[in-house]
Amino acid sequence: MAGEERFRRPAEHEGLLNELTAKDGPFRTMVDALMFTAALGCRKGRREPFDKPGEGIRLALMEGRQYGDVLIDMIAASEVRDDPKILGDDRLSERIKIFEEYANGGLIYIQGVINESGSRDLTTIVNNLVMDALVAPPKQEDTVSELIQIAQLDW
Repeated sequence: MAGEERFRRPAEHEGLLNELTAKDGPFRTMVDALMFTAALGCRKGRREPFDKPGEGIRLALMEGRQYGDVLIDMIAASEVRDDPKILGDDRLSERIKIFEEYANGGLIYIQGVINESGSRDLTTIVNNLVMDALVAPPKQEDTVSELIQIAQLDW
């Protein structure tokens, strides 16, 4: 991944991102928070475009996170299943946009949980979302499970 490229964060959710990364928040950095919200948005099927971006974040910061750049690729590959060329170097900007939009969808989802519960304890909210993901099966068919069934493998 290129070092000077940037990915955007939605300006509408700057306040929520600041709370998620505050001293007592569940994440240490914006990159960590956006990685989580992108994965959440993808899991919940919430890809939400946005028009007004906040300050950009250097894409190189994702490379410094364990599996950060892999997460961008995996989300794009799951979104564009019929086109393996999505992982080509020439389509990095498309993968970044998919990541950004799923991160926005995840932020919208978290804001909805806050609004519904009335709680601003973001650490508890994030912990509950993680536990829900570990306990509940994904809504979409898991490709790995599908392949195991087709191959009749017994794990």
